[in-house]
Amino acid sequence: MLHGYGASLAEGALMTLVLALASLGIALALGLLGALAKLSRSRLLRGLAQSYTTTIRAVPDLVLMLLVFFGGQALINEIALRLGHQDYIDINPFAAGVATIGFIFGAYLTETFRGAFMAVPPGQREAAQAFGMGAWRVFSRIVAPQMLRHALPALANNWLVLLKSTAIVSVIGLTDLMHRAGLAAGATREPFLFYGTAALVYLAFTSVSELGFARLSRRLAIGVKGSRL
Repeated sequence: MLHGYGASLAEGALMTLVLALASLGIALALGLLGALAKLSRSRLLRGLAQSYTTTIRAVPDLVLMLLVFFGGQALINEIALRLGHQDYIDINPFAAGVATIGFIFGAYLTETFRGAFMAVPPGQREAAQAFGMGAWRVFSRIVAPQMLRHALPALANNWLVLLKSTAIVSVIGLTDLMHRAGLAAGATREPFLFYGTAALVYLAFTSVSELGFARLSRRLAIGVKGSRL
């Protein structure tokens, strides 16, 4: 049915999933750091975090991807040449894709986590500190579980958008699902078949993700007043 390209598409789908998960890891780390910076007392940190979120959310994802891959590659080679390194340095498309997508969605998750932090009643943190709990124990036992419950709907939405945004990485040569679908479509002259297959794969990924987030939401809602299990 797929003219022998089934295995190739499966490998591309796996590459896409790994890319999305690695990007999510970076986005989560940047989101937490950005949220803490926005909530800090330091005017400098708040300004840097605000500049980060404002700039990233204003520039199209594709522009950032091309800027990081091609512009970053030119910049790295220019610096290397000035330092006496004569060989040309290639940026790995996977690394560039992960870094760019993680950096982009870190800005969105900054706002998600900031709102979730603010939704946790400050009196609970103060009570925990009054009982002698350290900053890490207050965060891990009091703040983080409640913050995750508040952040989960927006986090799920951002994950779904991030997953679909991995399609743009094909423009920099990464052999992901869309890249392999494009090669197969060009070789067989059946674009509807292969791009349709790619669409179904993305639909499967997002459907499974939605089920997983729904189950996690029900689990986090256990014991919360007014929750529906």
